[in-house]
Amino acid sequence: MILLRRANARGFSDHGWLRSWHTFSFADYYDPAEIGWGPLRAINEDVIAPDGGFGKHAHRDMEIITYLLAGPLEHKDSMGNGSVLRHPEVQRISAGLGIQHSESNASSQEEVHLLQIWIEPDILGINPEYEQKVFPDIDKRDRWRLLASPEGADGSLTIYQNARIHASLLTPGETLDYTLAPRRRAYLHVVRGNLTLNAFRLATGDGARIAKEGKLSISATSESEMLLFDLP
Repeated sequence: MILLRRANARGFSDHGWLRSWHTFSFADYYDPAEIGWGPLRAINEDVIAPDGGFGKHAHRDMEIITYLLAGPLEHKDSMGNGSVLRHPEVQRISAGLGIQHSESNASSQEEVHLLQIWIEPDILGINPEYEQKVFPDIDKRDRWRLLASPEGADGSLTIYQNARIHASLLTPGETLDYTLAPRRRAYLHVVRGNLTLNAFRLATGDGARIAKEGKLSISATSESEMLLFDLP
């Protein structure tokens, strides 16, 4: 089963300093048919204007992964972490018992473009954790690069859920396969470009819920970037 979620069907909000597209119900956007997919609860594509940002706010019991696409993102939190992230860095916050943080555009001239991903943890009430790592584009070229996993395999970020996030940059004409284990589901998000997933065509911002599909075959018809979520 493959169910498509087209980019233009996503929720959208424009706050002036922030333009945001929501794959699943989030904040003021609510669609009872689009709550999430397994423990995957949010894929928000955010564009933050120069000098804009999210002020200090709290989270609890959520795995929050930020995938930087462009621009400098300044992070500060109640654990004392503070840094400016740029592509190709990826950030992980395990909110656990509770964390306060702010995320803002560190530039007065360029926009910040990112994906923020929320995954429900399979253990609650842990002490909050923070992690960031660089995942060079060359490591994603025409292959899967593991970004996050429960055991931190292959230098990936560690998350508290039996889920794995893979990224790839696919050259036009190249094909990448993925085998989904029995009783596992997946979600494919096209960051940019044009792909075919088995017999389905997808473009920038499109997504696909996947279940009961043993083998996935993904081909690029233009320079493409994608995230694949392997989920319980």
